Amino acid sequence: MKLHELKAAEGSRKSRNRVGRGSSSGNGKTAGRGQKGQKARSGGRVRLGFEGGQTPLFQTLPKRGFTNYNRKEFDIVNLDTLNRFEEGTEVTPDVLVETGVIKNKKSGIKVLAKGNIDHKLTVKANKFSSAAKEAIEAAGGSVEVI
Repeated sequence: MKLHELKAAEGSRKSRNRVGRGSSSGNGKTAGRGQKGQKARSGGRVRLGFEGGQTPLFQTLPKRGFTNYNRKEFDIVNLDTLNRFEEGTEVTPDVLVETGVIKNKKSGIKVLAKGNIDHKLTVKANKFSSAAKEAIEAAGGSVEVI
């Protein structure tokens, strides 16, 4: 087969339907919109969620919960991720952002005790779980709450 012998598959290239172009086109006069009514008019559509005047579903369902807009969200760092730093390093939130451990500092950083720490580090963060604090100090490191 050569390039000049290529042909599109049968039925794959269909010309678009030109509505409102005479009765012989099959979609003349009302242009496939039927007789009268809201959908026959220009711009005649109902808004999203409209149920013909019946109370919409989103209004019938009960409201639940509460969003505290004063909530403080902490970025979480586990002990096993702190192992990537060399011994004696001072690990601060800025260092964690620079090395790509976290994307941004949010309201602060909390260190949790998932995994274990192998060497001595000075860790500065906003919060520590009690188990994480013990593990860092047991490895010979120190903990400082910012």
